[in-house]
Parts: sequence; C-alpha cells; structure tokens
Amino acid sequence: MDSPNLTPIEKLLERSVLELRRRFLADRRPVPEGLLEALECDPRDGARALARLIRKRRLANRKEGQRLRGLLRFELELWEQGCERVAGVDEAGMAPLAGPVVAAAVILPRNYKLRGLDDSKRILDPARREELAARIKLDAVAWSAGRAEVEEIDRLNIYHAGLVAMQRALDGLAVRPDYVLVDARTIPGCPSPQRGIVHGDALSATIAAASIVAKTTRDAHMLELDAVYQGYGFALHKGYPTPEHCRRLRELGALPIHRRSFARVREALGLDPVQGELFPDEAPE
Repeated sequence: MDSPNLTPIEKLLERSVLELRRRFLADRRPVPEGLLEALECDPRDGARALARLIRKRRLANRKEGQRLRGLLRFELELWEQGCERVAGVDEAGMAPLAGPVVAAAVILPRNYKLRGLDDSKRILDPARREELAARIKLDAVAWSAGRAEVEEIDRLNIYHAGLVAMQRALDGLAVRPDYVLVDARTIPGCPSPQRGIVHGDALSATIAAASIVAKTTRDAHMLELDAVYQGYGFALHKGYPTPEHCRRLRELGALPIHRRSFARVREALGLDPVQGELFPDEAPE
C-alpha cells in the first residue's frame, strides 16, 4: 500500500525495480515527468539501470521517428502537390531459379509511420516481415499483389516479366492512384504519372511497404510449392540459387517450376546457357 502524503513520483519509487521495469519497459507506459531524474538519483543500482534503459529507448524512438520521416520525403512532396493516393510498387523474386516473380502495389494513408518499416531485404527475421506485412495490409488505403509465372519469365525474360507482375499489381488496386513510385524503373502503360527511384525500397515508405508485401506473398507461395515438390528445399531457400538448391537441382533434375531461361537450370538440363542480364542496359532509372 502506498504511504500517505507522498507525491506521485515518491509513491512510484516505493515500488520494486522489477515492477517499475514491467510498467515502463515491458508495458511501455508513459514515464511521468520527473520520474527519470528521480530514478537516476535512486540509491538502488537497478533503479539507475532502469533510468539508463529508458533514456536509451527514448533515443532509439527519436532516431526511428526521424528515419520514418525521412522515408516519406517523396510522398510528402506529392501530397503537398495534391496527389492524395500515392502508390508504391516493388517486386520480389528476380534472382531465383524457380517460382514466379511477384510484385505488390500499396497505397498508404497520408503521413503513415510504421515502426520497423524498411526495405524487405533489410528485415532478416521472417516473422517480423510477416508482422509488418499484416499491419500494412490492415492499414493501407489499398494494396494488391500480382505475379508473372515461370512460363512468362522464360518467354519474355525476367526483366520484362517483372514489369508484367508490376502491371498486374497496379491493375489489382481497388482505387486508382494519383501517382506511382516504382523501385528502380518505370512501368509501361501505367495509367498514372510515375517515377522510378533507384534504391526506392530503402528510400520511400510506400515502395518499402510494397517490397514487404511482395516478399511475404512470394515466400508464402514458395511454401505451398514446397509441399507439392518435396525434396528440393523450397521452404528454406525459396528458389534462390543457394549451394543446396543447386546441388538438389543437379541430383534431382529440373521441375516445371524451374526457370529454363536461367543458366544453372539449363546446365542441369544439359542445355546451353542463354540467360542474359537480369536488367538490360536501357533499363530506366
């Protein structure tokens, strides 16, 4: 029971350090004004350590807030010009030897900030990517995924198949965007004004969101294919040319979902390698 005639800060300091850690770190409750300074003067080592952790978290929060504001630099410019619905578009699966290339288009709410939002390649924990993808889909004004199948990759080449997937993702949006931001290129036949941004998945919030949705959508599809084509390890490598995938490809042979225009697959089939560069020299910025 709290002692009478004590200030709110003094009452908090009567509590155990364990309870204070749970309240202000684990439960992330707001820290009352003056408590941090009081903890720093507390004779208990644990209380002073708690103060250091709270300050460290505050600094991390400020840095994350600044990073997320920086991710909105392109979107802010467009919003100020009256483009309310800004779509980001990105793809996943250009390099794998198997499976489709998947693209996503995402329109985020104005001034949207999601802690941890980043280029999907920088998010190494698959569970964290899934959490972010679920939140993005829940919060987005609209989102859509599209893909180009292996047969299209082999017929068109991987670069142009990636553009087809992007077109399909845009076509699947429930609302038409006022402007489209695309990672590294522009989309032929795009019905809205667009801009290709080199390394856009690391520089634009909407493109980063699209990269996460595209990556998690494709990974989920590769898990389904792993159940159909057992023995190749698609659940682990998702079709990318890892040493283990290449070994199994040589030993077990190519499947219908392997890209026959890719050199390592053609090698496994005893064919001449003909796959060119992933991106042609004339690829737009």
